[in-house]
Amino acid sequence: MSKISRDEVAHLAGLARLAVTEQELDTFAGQLDVILESVARVGEVAAEDIPPTSHAVPVTNVFRDDVVRPSLPREAALDGAPAAEENRFRVPRILSEEA
Repeated sequence: MSKISRDEVAHLAGLARLAVTEQELDTFAGQLDVILESVARVGEVAAEDIPPTSHAVPVTNVFRDDVVRPSLPREAALDGAPAAEENRFRVPRILSEEA
C-alpha cells in the first residue's frame, strides 16, 4: 500500500502545474514512495558525529577576477530592442498585479 495517496500526488501535480492521467497518479504514487523510503534510509545512516556537508571535497573559486572593461553602450543595446521605454527594455507583463 502506498504511503502517499493519489490525492496527494494530484495535489503535487497541481502545484507543479502538471497534467497527469489517472494511471499516472498510481504510477507516480509508487515512484514517490520509493523516493521517500530512500531518503528515510539516508536519514537513518546519518550519524550525529558526522557534520552535514554540501560537498564531499573542498570547493574553491576557479573564476577569474572581475575586471571593468568597455561594454556595449546603453543606446546601442536599446536600438536593437523591439520596444524601449525610459532607457529600459519594454517587455510584456507576465504576472498580474495582486490587490
